[in-house]
Amino acid sequence: MNPVSPHAQLDWDDQGRPRSRVFDDVYFSDQSGLDETRYVFLEQNHLQQRFAALPVGGRLVIGETGFGTGLNFLCAWQLFDQHAVSGARLHFVSVEKYPLSHADLQRALALWPELKPWAEQLLAQYVAIHQGFQRLVLDNGRVTLTLLIGDALEQLPQLDAQIDAWFLDGFAPAKNPDMWTAELFAELARLAAPGSTISTFTSTGWVRRLINAAGFKMKRTPGIGHKWEILRGEFLGWPAETPAPAAIKPWFARPPAFNGERRALVIGGGLAGCASAASLAARGWQVSLLERHAGLAEEASGNPQGVLYLKLSAHGTALSQMIVSGFGHTRRLLEQLQRGVDWDGCGVLQLAFNAKEAERQAQLAQAFAPDLLHLLDKDQAQVRAGIVLQTGGLFFPEGGWVHPPALCQWQATQPGVELLAHRDVLQLRKVDDHWQAWDGETLLASAPVVVLAGAADVTRFAACAELPLKRIRGQITRLPQTAASAALSSVVCAEGYVAPARLGEHTLGASFDFKSQDLTPTAAEHAGNLALLHEISPDLVQRLHADALPAEDLEGRAAFRCTSPDYLPIVGPLADSAPFADTYAALRKDARHVPQAPCPWLDGLYVNSGHGSRGLITAPLCGELLAAWLHDEPLPLPRSVAEACHPNRFAVRALVRSNVNTPAR
Repeated sequence: MNPVSPHAQLDWDDQGRPRSRVFDDVYFSDQSGLDETRYVFLEQNHLQQRFAALPVGGRLVIGETGFGTGLNFLCAWQLFDQHAVSGARLHFVSVEKYPLSHADLQRALALWPELKPWAEQLLAQYVAIHQGFQRLVLDNGRVTLTLLIGDALEQLPQLDAQIDAWFLDGFAPAKNPDMWTAELFAELARLAAPGSTISTFTSTGWVRRLINAAGFKMKRTPGIGHKWEILRGEFLGWPAETPAPAAIKPWFARPPAFNGERRALVIGGGLAGCASAASLAARGWQVSLLERHAGLAEEASGNPQGVLYLKLSAHGTALSQMIVSGFGHTRRLLEQLQRGVDWDGCGVLQLAFNAKEAERQAQLAQAFAPDLLHLLDKDQAQVRAGIVLQTGGLFFPEGGWVHPPALCQWQATQPGVELLAHRDVLQLRKVDDHWQAWDGETLLASAPVVVLAGAADVTRFAACAELPLKRIRGQITRLPQTAASAALSSVVCAEGYVAPARLGEHTLGASFDFKSQDLTPTAAEHAGNLALLHEISPDLVQRLHADALPAEDLEGRAAFRCTSPDYLPIVGPLADSAPFADTYAALRKDARHVPQAPCPWLDGLYVNSGHGSRGLITAPLCGELLAAWLHDEPLPLPRSVAEACHPNRFAVRALVRSNVNTPAR
């Protein structure tokens, strides 16, 4: 993974219009950018009529090459607002190699006062826009913007979506020939829904021929302003003479689209359950959130402060991609909450506490853009943290701490979500097309769709019994703020972490215990946490008078993290394990053979679990991933990452592995 120049390099003309330095081209016409956008992209794709025809619960998916200033997106959103019924939804997916900085985007959009109501919402959510897939949820979930940050030919092949209308934008073919290629047009065709339309401002003959060769039928049509002609067309189908795109393995393919009544049960009221409930409610579902305790976030999601900490790899692994996308999504959600009480974007400093960690940090600083993370020497780190430190480290300027119960509470109070407390679901039964949740002899609730989000307790249900989830006990210590400890101004981590005070109290943690099943806080683990604090900063130990605090008098709480063997969450539709093993038994003999039989899904049953100590970063985006599986929507993550998180990965591995030790005959 190469670090990208994080933002577009712009020059501004004397009328305040942006121009790309890299491509030496304008972002929009000097005649009237709005008129051109509306004519070339909205009219040629018949969007007014298509928006007006959407039913309640219907949606349209627009794909775009070149997000630029977001002008096309905002015009489409404005038109959608004017013509679509309130229960319809707009999905907009756009790829952008050089995203504008927030300040540049604000300056560019100020040129269009009539778009201000939509531009303001975009700008409020335009934070933490980093490499890869970045999902923005707008207008209470009515509009979803998925930005693919990076080169179009690296990002689009990872997209799993069905695009109804393509905006082929980007700088002119003469200025940016890398984007106007047969490879790109093949991706547009792969992603095109039946009857998909396409339009572009260019009418260059070789561009038209290449798009036609990919399976579209393009027509020249009169242009606007100084454009004599433009191109518009529709998708006829994948060309017969071109090899078909690789098929998705059937155990990772999408289950049949759900067309029933939009009611769901979500079992578990922590971060994963509340996120799942909120993502479904945003799509018009009625969700019953069943929680066995008296309220939300009573277990691992109940700590007073969790850290938005990014444990990344320089090698672009599935986990790293998930973390960068999930971090951005959570960071944008937090803008809805009260800063200083519910969360604080104070930054996170990861100390280079030994040579190996310093080397790892140096690699990360080479692999990622500096607005996501950068190295600080010891003096710079001390200024950032406000306390004396023994080393420098890696600083995440957009990181910080979160009060997880506040995030859960906000999600669970979205319209359409009903909390059912004191409901301990012990068994699920399928009756006709409904799943029933039972506690012994008591029927608690029923619905056509169930999401199991109760961390390691999902394994009590037969459908999840074989998922390899394990519990790891963690204990945090609460330390009263002192006049001197108020100087701590960012989260600081080494083997443990300490956060600036929330409501007069610092959170220090967290222990890892793989054996204990007892959640009573222990003095020994408080003492262990104080030892972690000594490693972070002896100066902070003094400021907190921590050595004078007897471990047995300290306050804290313990909870179980729930993790999977590959540290990725487990999110997606569930299959019926016995028929699954029969259907794909051929994998026992030949791991490369892919039987094309459809997967035996358990219709309407989904899981969202295994978030480990990263739930703040992964659970909210996994709520969106789950809703995308259920709704046949564009996935908010690369296809390969969604597959790496899929519950079926373990069953497939088990079948393949069963072949390894078979003695030769």
